[in-house]
Amino acid sequence: MAAPDYSAADYLQALQTHLPRGRVWPRDPDAIQTAVLSGFTPCFAALTTRANYLLVDAFPPSTFELLPEWESTLGLPDPCAGEAPTTQQRVAQVVARLTATGGQSIAYFTAVAAALGYAITITQFVPSRFGKNFGTLFGGTAWAFAWQVNAPTFTIAGLQFGGSFGTPFASWGNNVLQCELQRFAPAHTTVLFSYS
Repeated sequence: MAAPDYSAADYLQALQTHLPRGRVWPRDPDAIQTAVLSGFTPCFAALTTRANYLLVDAFPPSTFELLPEWESTLGLPDPCAGEAPTTQQRVAQVVARLTATGGQSIAYFTAVAAALGYAITITQFVPSRFGKNFGTLFGGTAWAFAWQVNAPTFTIAGLQFGGSFGTPFASWGNNVLQCELQRFAPAHTTVLFSYS
């Protein structure tokens, strides 16, 4: 069911319907009573529009005006996004923090990166052991706890319609990706980043 969208004319009709009966309460379009009631109805229509927008703005992926509220709830903004992140980057960071339920799988970290707007792959390493093919990289036991994030050298974040004014049309960089993945990485692991 869609949210009701009442206009000023709808509110005028509703107010006139609730007036008492009689010659003292005229409902003619040129009556003074109608002019007085018409002064209130644009405010009522504007409040209805704002209330309907609140339904859209209350959800993190489509928020704009409530973005500062979401950020303060999640301890954002933080240094991960840099000094002047775009509205899109801020929204993506809020969504990533809310949807990051915890995990240690490749699929989980790929999903966290996708929520931030990055397409990545992950490489896992294994320590050297008997039976390993000759010519492969030799590594100690610490490699069992290392994993590598493979991403493009520069991820381009383009400006979408509805973004904030004064933000650039595109920004390049992977700082948010590195900072957020290091935050979500298990404490006993080492995260490496490879940009191609």
